Amino acid sequence: MLSDAEILQDLEALKDIVAAHRAPNAPLAVGSAIIGDQELPVFTKAPANLFELYRIGLTEAEKDFLVYEAERYSFGEAFTAASKPSRQLRERYGIQIGDRVAVCGRNSPEWCLAYMAITMIGAIVVPMNSWWTGAELEYGLEDSGAKLIFADTPRFDAIKSSLSKLSIEVVLIRPTSADSTHQEIQSLISSCEPLEESDLEVLRITPEHDTSIMYTSGSTGHPKGVLSTHRGIISALFTWKFVKEINEILRPELREENPPYQAALLANVPLFHVTGSHAQFLSSFLYQRKFVMMYKWDAEAALELIENERISILHGVPTMTWEVMQSPKFATSDLSSLRSVQSGGAPRPPEHLAMMVEKFPDNAQPGLGYGLTETNALGAIISGKFYQSRPNSTGRPTPPLTQIKIVDKQGQTLSANEIGEIYIKGPSVMKGYWNNPEATAEVLKDGWFRTGDLGLLDDLGFLVIVDRAKDIVIRGGENIGCAEVEYAIHEHSSVYEASVYGIPDPRLGEVPCATIMLREGHTITADELADFLRDKIAAFKIPERFYFQREQLPRIASGKIAKKILRQQTINRLAGA
Repeated sequence: MLSDAEILQDLEALKDIVAAHRAPNAPLAVGSAIIGDQELPVFTKAPANLFELYRIGLTEAEKDFLVYEAERYSFGEAFTAASKPSRQLRERYGIQIGDRVAVCGRNSPEWCLAYMAITMIGAIVVPMNSWWTGAELEYGLEDSGAKLIFADTPRFDAIKSSLSKLSIEVVLIRPTSADSTHQEIQSLISSCEPLEESDLEVLRITPEHDTSIMYTSGSTGHPKGVLSTHRGIISALFTWKFVKEINEILRPELREENPPYQAALLANVPLFHVTGSHAQFLSSFLYQRKFVMMYKWDAEAALELIENERISILHGVPTMTWEVMQSPKFATSDLSSLRSVQSGGAPRPPEHLAMMVEKFPDNAQPGLGYGLTETNALGAIISGKFYQSRPNSTGRPTPPLTQIKIVDKQGQTLSANEIGEIYIKGPSVMKGYWNNPEATAEVLKDGWFRTGDLGLLDDLGFLVIVDRAKDIVIRGGENIGCAEVEYAIHEHSSVYEASVYGIPDPRLGEVPCATIMLREGHTITADELADFLRDKIAAFKIPERFYFQREQLPRIASGKIAKKILRQQTINRLAGA
């Protein structure tokens, strides 16, 4: 643990390291570019597009890349395999630059290959939440205007009845039974030649071309599609590389010379999340890192994979780290390969950090990151001794491109230690919400993204998140828009009004609960309402507890439902149970 004086000394040293690392002749040189109507700092030597990023993996073409159970693709094999359906997308399905192509399924090598194939040719990939119901998937496909979807069997079954309405082509991922109607991705891989690099050169995909729409639950109604460019995503990837390298210069003991094993990451987060797709999958190209996928999260299976695959990075939501430490197999597992135990997507209680420092090997540096889908997961980051000294913080703004400020309700920038809304600016910030200029205008102003989170920057520039201004619950890293759940509950004929809110949970961080006023003469049980919701919203969005009453829900002065009062009532109820 460092004192404030020691932290200040290290921060001064980091200034010089950052300046040298971003210099014009450095590999991670920083210049500027006009993006939209803003002049922003950018990496001048970064790849122009994701296809060029994928080629970086070819510098170690024989190394393992995609690992899933007994299956293995090297970087070279994955590149070739992805370029074959990429050709088919253009020649067979007529997919052009800017067309939307969705991917929906559990983590698998084919999911990754589909993502690569789509983005190689300048189409816009739409990674869809595989936990969504059929109605939710139909909304995402219709909203994005996707022309084709790569889907595994459960997701295909969920949208099958909507296919004629949507006029969408389907390519199956790992079908569980024969289907002569639809192509399967493996048949596309085996039945054609790969796309030639000369074909891609003709496309001339620039950094500002659109490349991704990722849906995120917000405070109002339906999820919104976050539109990002090639530059936006690549800026995030190269920022993490920059942070890793400057930290290793500041603390040489973190650098592992001639490591005995290939760098490897346990891919334990769904790939439709910005953490899974960016921080885990796409970042692996920069380090020629082995990407070891789990079909479904399981702490015991994770420990086995860490030992057998010599995992160096354990990364996910804080809940996963907690479950690994609680596993009866933890003490007997070989964790000596770990070099980093990182988390994001939700806050980590300080007591969890203390347990991590005690239980994990000394060479496994703890870390925490803060970012949003709208910022391509960039914001602030903290690790190692800084983190142990500031356990309530999520770190300083990620150098060298990201800026953070704290703003009050009048739009004025606040001083250190004053609480306000967190604003983020940089080239990784989204282009906007797909087909939603009004929502875009609400959150983007002069290049700054309004996060909806409340926080402060302390005297040394460390970000502390205090609360959320947006009406969302973060359950184990999954954003749940309270309004969306309330709308679904209101569809039941017995419900007069409803309020959904989050309460603390030791494992998941938060879980949703609901307080409901019933219509006169109506009754309903919690189980009946939960069953009613299962066809309308994903299972993780269904409240853990329902509280029913006959009287009107409490109000604040403006007439709005007093969620904070309801939340505290539920917390008190559970504490007294």
